Amino acid sequence: MVCALASACCFGTASVLQAVAARAVETGSGSGVDPVLLLRVLRQWRFAAGLALDGLGFLLQVVALRSLPLYAVGASLAASLAVTAVVAVWLLDTRLSVGEWAAVATLCAGLAMIVPASGAEGQHSGPAALRWSLPGLALVVLLTGAAAGRLADGPRALVLGLGAGAGFGVVEVAVRLIGPLEAPRIFGDPALYALLLGGAAGFLLLTSAFQRGSVTVATAGMVLVETAGPAVVGILWLGDRPRRGLEWLAAVGFMAAVAGALALTRFGNVATEVPDGPEVTSRRSRVGRRPGRQPPQGQ
Repeated sequence: MVCALASACCFGTASVLQAVAARAVETGSGSGVDPVLLLRVLRQWRFAAGLALDGLGFLLQVVALRSLPLYAVGASLAASLAVTAVVAVWLLDTRLSVGEWAAVATLCAGLAMIVPASGAEGQHSGPAALRWSLPGLALVVLLTGAAAGRLADGPRALVLGLGAGAGFGVVEVAVRLIGPLEAPRIFGDPALYALLLGGAAGFLLLTSAFQRGSVTVATAGMVLVETAGPAVVGILWLGDRPRRGLEWLAAVGFMAAVAGALALTRFGNVATEVPDGPEVTSRRSRVGRRPGRQPPQGQ
């Protein structure tokens, strides 16, 4: 659980850096799967720093996924939005409303309920069809992202967010299904290719969502699919179960964590303007706004 929460801290901080970097570059091809945009943002030092944090967060996530039920890890990763909100307060001088502080508290309370209620990870490997269907699902996510580039900004953001969540959900399930890390056996495991393809798909779609459209909508879709999807798979096929007698506590904690994360989805996009100088100043990259003022480009 410590690794899961540390992973959320890495992902949440990375989001602040990556969102600023994505807004600093010109649009690429306009597709939901946009390698041109990815190449441009990689030249931004903030994006590179965020990418390094993502790498560290992923390693911590793998440790957690190999030790905890998927629903517990998913709820912990949803806390990355609370981390993003708090980091935005620190780095960008953002103001959180009373309701948003309440959402942070609700999310933390949900995690506090999940910790004692979680049992050990399930020991089932699931049906063979599950392992072989994951690479196909990741490919569908990529194709869906490419098609989303033709949609209007509103539905485009939602489809990209749902697709990104599905891609990252594939990664979570694949990590659980990968067998012993022994060559050459591992190279014949479809879960390995599902992990690589799902991670790439989720990353590309989320980068495109950061760059154009309502990232709040995209983040909400991502949170829902990334947390709920693997949790259902873990309970139905992998044997994940809460501690006996504490099922209700795990369910309430999971719902509280997801509800708190959804209330903080505007922090999926932490900047609407990128400063000209090398430093991110609080006046030019402010997220917090008074009620009634809407950010540009439908955010």
